[in-house]
Amino acid sequence: MAVRTAVRAAVVPAVGSPLEVTEIELPEPGPGQVRVRLAAAGVCHSDLSLSNGTMRVPLPAVLGHEGAGTVVAVGEGVTHVAPGDGVVLNWAPSCGTCHPCSLGEVWLCADALAGAANTHAHRADDGTALHPGLNVAAFAEETVVSASCVLPSPDGVPLTDAALLGCAVLTGYGAVHHSARVREGETVAVFGVGGVGLAALQAARIAGAATIVAVDVSPEKEELARAAGATDYLVASDDTAREIRALTGKQGVDVAVECAGRAVTIRTAWDSTRRGGRTTVVGIGGKDQQVTFNALEIFHWGRTLSGCVYGNADPARDLPVLAEHIRTGRLDLGTLVTERIALDGIPAAFENMLAGKGGRALVVF
Repeated sequence: MAVRTAVRAAVVPAVGSPLEVTEIELPEPGPGQVRVRLAAAGVCHSDLSLSNGTMRVPLPAVLGHEGAGTVVAVGEGVTHVAPGDGVVLNWAPSCGTCHPCSLGEVWLCADALAGAANTHAHRADDGTALHPGLNVAAFAEETVVSASCVLPSPDGVPLTDAALLGCAVLTGYGAVHHSARVREGETVAVFGVGGVGLAALQAARIAGAATIVAVDVSPEKEELARAAGATDYLVASDDTAREIRALTGKQGVDVAVECAGRAVTIRTAWDSTRRGGRTTVVGIGGKDQQVTFNALEIFHWGRTLSGCVYGNADPARDLPVLAEHIRTGRLDLGTLVTERIALDGIPAAFENMLAGKGGRALVVF
């Protein structure tokens, strides 16, 4: 019989139910699995969307998908990491064989979430199976994941910082560099100054954008936005698109990056771009969020509107690039984190996200 160990974790028992911080049981890793002791885990809006039913996940579940830690043990056949190694969790590993992967679009892998179905490691103390939300179940002191869900942590980056690379930074950086393809001297607007938005602002600065406008519903986030690279800050209103045009010679920005996942924000981001501009939507909205355009304006403005999954990133390719930006000081992960909390602080972090407060909350174990 496999030896099981009790660890503390944040469990969502049902849609809309409060998270419960409780003990769960983990076995030793089986073939092709890795057990990781978490150093830190970021609290992402996607975790909130999973808990409230906006995104579907089998319940009960251990959420958390942005994390880093130390390998405790590996199962048979695992060779790319060993006990003692620092690793970043990759919640969406690519299979390498499906149609999107064959096209090089690994962020759209058809089997990216297959690892969770094959883990079956997390159990409540009464034996109830717990789904590892988005493959990795990072809201726990330790977790057991598929070996494909761990990547070696970059040298020179503390594990508590490296946790942010697993989602917020890859997504925000990728939205700017891979999806929108911001060029030096272009103008950029970022809608939503949370963890992903702050990463997108830094990415726009790294890309050499001339004007970087941050937009958020909260006036309190201006200092955060400017520290990340924003040259201008606007509090969201019905006049936002007009204000952005006024800041850009009445043209509108070359690129708008939407990080809120709300229909009104997507529409405003579109309206804020110049004729021929690009709007990249990173935020995850609900099915009830309907965005409308008329046929004439699509022709007249010649704008591009595109979705962006996981920053259109390939973690194996992009983590070394991000690490170099961190080591040279171009990318400052500390400016993304506005609160360091324990597992018990996750519900309050969810409330802060709903209220539009702060940047990234980071669970530090």
